[in-house]
Amino acid sequence: MKAASVYVPNGQAFDNPRFIAHRKPIEIEPFRITPFLVDHSAFDAYSLLVEAEGRQVFYSGDFRAHGRKGKLFEATIERPPGDIDVLLMEGTTIGRTGTDEGFPTEADLEDEFVRAFRETEGLHLVWASAQNIDRMVTIFRAARRTGRVLLIDLYTAVVLEATGRATIPQSDWPDVRLYIPHAQRVTIKQKGLFGDRDRPRENRIFPEQLPGLKDRAVMMFRPLMMRDRGLAAALDGARVSFSMWQGYLKDESTARARKWLDERGIPLEVIHTSGHASVADLRRFAAAMSPRMLVPIHSFETGRFGEFFDNVIRQKDGVWWEV
Repeated sequence: MKAASVYVPNGQAFDNPRFIAHRKPIEIEPFRITPFLVDHSAFDAYSLLVEAEGRQVFYSGDFRAHGRKGKLFEATIERPPGDIDVLLMEGTTIGRTGTDEGFPTEADLEDEFVRAFRETEGLHLVWASAQNIDRMVTIFRAARRTGRVLLIDLYTAVVLEATGRATIPQSDWPDVRLYIPHAQRVTIKQKGLFGDRDRPRENRIFPEQLPGLKDRAVMMFRPLMMRDRGLAAALDGARVSFSMWQGYLKDESTARARKWLDERGIPLEVIHTSGHASVADLRRFAAAMSPRMLVPIHSFETGRFGEFFDNVIRQKDGVWWEV
């Protein structure tokens, strides 16, 4: 992870920002904080073990076991920190239909994308979050397996570069191309972001080139592209895969994009897996931690935790309580 400032109680940041590293403790008297890198759809996510005055609190953060870093989950199960007084554990998937047994893995999704790309005669659009780095890797691998190049926009290129990982697809890779839609070109001009525009110029694809690439490319789709003339000329035979939480498709925020796809007769298929642990994996995690107290967090169903876990005690938001 990039350097992150550690804050002290008086609100002043230390002058020397510290690095967060897997299972490497940080001492901030009277606390000892140990980060645990976790498998999650957000890049570089951590759980935290907080120790002070003979007490241990483990904050799970958001995590899962079915992503590309699933080995991290298994390692924590095999070597959990012992003697946990309180486990603050997420339960995002509790109460959702079909979450008890498990979710498709990123490898499963890669196979699904391969099938979808092969079934597409023209350009295949993937509507997904550029910040879901696991998914970006999955999409890239599927595109490469089907002989297609991956077209990314400037925002996606900057996000991928910010990871600092040579193993994650970048805009200068042979099987990746940069396409800057009109809306982003306007933003570049208005804000003077010419350095971002020119950085990966060697792999740049321009609007007039899109029609010739449409049957050999997978494009990361963003709703801001709906007014892009280059894309409009390359939609014959196009299909779209939606790779985010399916609930967004029922939300008003996606209504315009859904209408835009419908008007152009572009079929939409959902290919997605959760960024959060299934109930089965939550149970494995809680059993391995074996806390004296399990406090539900990040869930609409905190009242149901007692159905699945031992030693559950619900705490109210905004109320101090002693460990």
